[in-house]
Amino acid sequence: MTHPLVHQLRFTRSEFQRALIGLTDAEARQRFLPMNSISWNIGHLAWQEQRYFLTFAQDTVLFPELNQRFAYGAPACTPPLDEMLATWQEVTERADEWLEQVTTARLLDPYTHPAGWRTNFGNLLQRVIYHYWYHTGENLAIRQQLGHTDLPEFVGNLDEEAPYQQA
Repeated sequence: MTHPLVHQLRFTRSEFQRALIGLTDAEARQRFLPMNSISWNIGHLAWQEQRYFLTFAQDTVLFPELNQRFAYGAPACTPPLDEMLATWQEVTERADEWLEQVTTARLLDPYTHPAGWRTNFGNLLQRVIYHYWYHTGENLAIRQQLGHTDLPEFVGNLDEEAPYQQA
C-alpha cells in the first residue's frame, strides 16, 4: 500500500504540472528577476527528487548535470522546456519505484549527509512536497507577469484526489 505521504507528493506533483498547462518553451525560459525561469524550476525540482530519493536513498545518480545546473545556489539558466520536462519525468518515475515501497519505518530512518547534517527520509519527503508548492506559486506568478489569465486555482481537488489518510 502506498504511504499516505507519498500519495500527497503525487497530488502535489500533479498540481505542479497543472500549473504548466499551456506554457510555451519561450515563456518557460523567460526570467523576471530575481526569479529563475520556469524551466529552471522544473530542473531544480528534478534535482531535489534525484538528490533525496535516488542519491540519498539508493546511491544512484541518473543525471549528474542536475547537480551542477540546478542545485540550490547554481547559476541561473534558461533550459529548453521539453528537455526539463523529460528529465523531470524520468527522475520522478525512478523515484516512484523507491517511494512506492517506502514504509513509515523507512521514513523514520535517519540520514546523515557527508557534510554532517542529519535528518530522516520522512523530513526529506515533506521538504520536497513543500518545495513543490513554493515553486508552483512562483511559476504562477511568472505566468501572471507573462500576461496569462485563467490560471488554475490552487489547491485543486484535494478532497477527491488526495484526501487525508491515516498512516
